[in-house]
Amino acid sequence: MNLTLAIVILNWNGKKLLEQFLPSVIKHSQNATIYIADNASNDDSISFLKATYPSIKILQNKENGGYAKGYNDALKHVNEQLLCLLNSDIEVTKNWLTPIISTFKNEKRTAIIQPKILDYNNKTKFEYAGAAGGFIDKYGYPYCRGRIFNTIETDTGQYNDNCKIFWASGACFFIRKKTFELLNGFDESFFAHMEEIDLCWRAFNLNLDVKYIATSTVYHVGGATLNSTNPKKTYLNFRNNLFTITKNATGHIFILIICRMMLDGIAAFKFLIEFKPRHFLAIIKAHLSYYTNLPKLLSKRKTLNQTRKYYSLKSIVWSYFIDRRTLYKRL
Repeated sequence: MNLTLAIVILNWNGKKLLEQFLPSVIKHSQNATIYIADNASNDDSISFLKATYPSIKILQNKENGGYAKGYNDALKHVNEQLLCLLNSDIEVTKNWLTPIISTFKNEKRTAIIQPKILDYNNKTKFEYAGAAGGFIDKYGYPYCRGRIFNTIETDTGQYNDNCKIFWASGACFFIRKKTFELLNGFDESFFAHMEEIDLCWRAFNLNLDVKYIATSTVYHVGGATLNSTNPKKTYLNFRNNLFTITKNATGHIFILIICRMMLDGIAAFKFLIEFKPRHFLAIIKAHLSYYTNLPKLLSKRKTLNQTRKYYSLKSIVWSYFIDRRTLYKRL
């Protein structure tokens, strides 16, 4: 039986990105239906699409709800069995969909997949947002095969194996529609950043598999919406990371949170001595938002099935900064 696939690209004032990257998606995705989910743009994205690509389906959201709500709202109107949530700043490659669809067809427990994600501006390097598949340590810090903190590896074929991972990148995120519905979609309180890790963790807690497929490759610009120098990104990353572990981590959650508070305090102090006061304040603001939302997060935690150990590495912070293990294969 053939599986139907929808490629859904979330857009917000991204006409230039659509002009640049949509042609490769159209060229190499003949067997998929392409949707643009527009987050209430106020540029001329929609008029451009209607004039240039009239066959592409447009889903118009009423507001800019960020990545999480934007996709939740749009995907209610998509009926294909498989969903590819694709960033608008990604160039895809020939036959990129074939191994993905084949894996979904042959592996019933595989619910979520990501391809190999390389850097569009330096195609020999992995890209920060996902690289060759994501993992998480005991304290909730994410890292990837091919990228640990700001150390990004050159692709020499070292991760050319298809394998299980813990989380798949939201930059190019494949998921079964029935799985997305089973998990009630993304947590909209996240707005943007790390909502895909939260979703993958919830899938993991239901004994579903997340996989990396090396035989599919895409190239990602990264930072097209918020780059790493933006304090808002710092705020969302620290806040949403705390949201994620509180909802999903096994064990004594308050001991874990106390440890995270200490580690986040070190990170905040590092920003301060680097003369980045706005990032220091972003971490403080993230923690204040977390404390405000804590009762709601604990309520969500009670509804989840938490039975599996989620980490193989206790502390990526210790391994990277103290033991100086900057490559995934040295962990």
